[in-house]
Amino acid sequence: MAGILNKLRNLDAYPKINEDFYSRTLSGGVITLLSSVVMFLLFFSELRLYLHTVTETKLIVDTSRGETLLINFDITFPALACSILSVDAMDISGELHLDVKHDIIKRRLDSNGNTIEARQDGIGATKIEKPLQKHGGRLEHNKTYCGSCYGAEAEEHDCCNTCEDVREAYRKKGWGVTNPDLIDQCKREGFLQRVKDEEGEGCNIYGFLEVNKVAGNFHFAPGKSFHQSGVHVHDLLAFQKDSFNISHKINRLTYGDYFPGVVNPLDKVQWSQDTPNAMYQYFIKVVPTVYTNIRGHTIRSNQFSVTEHVKSSEAGQLQSLPGVFFFYDLSPIKVTFTEEHISFLHFLTNVCAIVGGVFTVSGIIDAFIYHGQKAIKKKMEIGKFS
Repeated sequence: MAGILNKLRNLDAYPKINEDFYSRTLSGGVITLLSSVVMFLLFFSELRLYLHTVTETKLIVDTSRGETLLINFDITFPALACSILSVDAMDISGELHLDVKHDIIKRRLDSNGNTIEARQDGIGATKIEKPLQKHGGRLEHNKTYCGSCYGAEAEEHDCCNTCEDVREAYRKKGWGVTNPDLIDQCKREGFLQRVKDEEGEGCNIYGFLEVNKVAGNFHFAPGKSFHQSGVHVHDLLAFQKDSFNISHKINRLTYGDYFPGVVNPLDKVQWSQDTPNAMYQYFIKVVPTVYTNIRGHTIRSNQFSVTEHVKSSEAGQLQSLPGVFFFYDLSPIKVTFTEEHISFLHFLTNVCAIVGGVFTVSGIIDAFIYHGQKAIKKKMEIGKFS
């Protein structure tokens, strides 16, 4: 047993020195104090990193199919009335969403940007007590009203009872309403008068669109849109105006849900129009993104980059459709962010490295100073006796 203990004693890599042989110096005390401070600072820094999460980033090929893209927007047009503003969306697959109204809210704004809470309907409307019937004559008592669609009926028994019904029927036919006063429903509702009454008002439009996950565009423009001979057209003649001010401020624009660290480059972007008409275009590259937090909850969203371009034209010379257009394309690369903790073994390894490294470096510095002082002192003594 004693032999085994002697063998273990011979394996001791840390031989002990009698305290009588220790030589304590002032420089050694200062170095010990400084190294202890440095050691504790590095330890607490490593402890903070261990307690907090780190985010690992990876780039992979996006192989997802059949998904949809959620577009959230909040845009203010300070000089474009809500009654003439419409939203359209389309993509390269040929799918069209014209004059989108569901999941979208419009707020009328006065010239100072304040929200107009309520407005009486039909202000300035011409009073027609008896609406014009589809088959001639005026509406009498005990009769069901059926307004004419002015040749735009899809079927013979179709009725257009409001100005909006007539405009929608014309849109489906690919026609434009040139003079609303020639349409009984629009004249009765005071369509042109309402547009004039809202002159100088602005509009805050917000909501979301859910579109196919393919390249496409959505835009905000005056007039009701329709397709004519394969061309996307907006009915601007109905408003009898030569220019449209599309100055705008993008309060918020996101492609998907929020996740920590996301930066949306178009938030709070503002543009003022200095020509009678303009088409403002944003070209957006959407990057699919997956964010997984420390609890394992996954958020599937998108990031994007953007470039801008504007086309201007003079009054009465509409070379392009006035409006704000967002053209988007999708990147084939997906970015994944994963929150995770540093493992305890990794933390323990770093702590040992800190303690051992600081201890070794401080020992080297102390030995250098000690032997330097000793050599200088020895030379001074030799010089004194010579």
